[in-house]
Amino acid sequence: MERAVVLVTILTLAVPAVVTGQEPKTGFLERSVRMGDESYAYKVYVPPGFDPSRSWPIILFLHGAGERGIDGVQQTEVGLGRALRTNPERFPAVVVFPQAPTGQVWLGDLARVATTALEQTIAEFRGDPDRIYLAGLSMGAYGSWVLAFENPERYAAIVSVAGGIVPPAGRRGRLAQLPPTLSADDPYAATAARVKGIPAWLFHGADDPTVPVTESRQIVAALKQVGASPRYDEYAGVAHNSWDRAFAEPELPKWLLAQRRNGRGTR
Repeated sequence: MERAVVLVTILTLAVPAVVTGQEPKTGFLERSVRMGDESYAYKVYVPPGFDPSRSWPIILFLHGAGERGIDGVQQTEVGLGRALRTNPERFPAVVVFPQAPTGQVWLGDLARVATTALEQTIAEFRGDPDRIYLAGLSMGAYGSWVLAFENPERYAAIVSVAGGIVPPAGRRGRLAQLPPTLSADDPYAATAARVKGIPAWLFHGADDPTVPVTESRQIVAALKQVGASPRYDEYAGVAHNSWDRAFAEPELPKWLLAQRRNGRGTR
């Protein structure tokens, strides 16, 4: 029993990714982060061929409402996680997969869990500070815009799938905490003013019944109004699940990983 406890401790501590003379582990690795008295498990995806002697791009992926829980797995089986499992060579990057407990959203303490997991991953896997990316779907895309708003200097690009800035009225009334942008007269303009320097690629289904497609349209319009050049793909006839198609887009990995913080990349 004592040996099992030791093994679990080793797996969950943020230790160096490789010990001299040993081959670095790849795939979906188990890690955890503490916030107050609570411990939150997350996964780190380490790509095939990971070389600890050089710096790596890091993607923070925020899942949607359907993947909430404490199993530590569901958040890796949709969107970017599914793309990695199917064609790992497409995204040569380290990816952080935090998981929101049931009933919680990517705000407040849970947002801090996500960013702390990101910081631990950057330290452990030699993350390149100029290539830190945000990607999210649905609830996670809302969270991505919040994190970008809070710290626009950190992120080199945003991938937003079926997300938005202003939650639908029915869901907004059930939130224990509201996004900081909602205090502004125009949340879209306020967000755009803060994140205009971050390249963004948005995706949305034109027939989305869960998150109105007008959310992505208004974000794109607000970004253009402040001089940004977001990319936007709207899928005709597609409902809420636009992420399978979005993360399968051939150009997405190349575009994303070409971005550098402070505009040192391609739009």
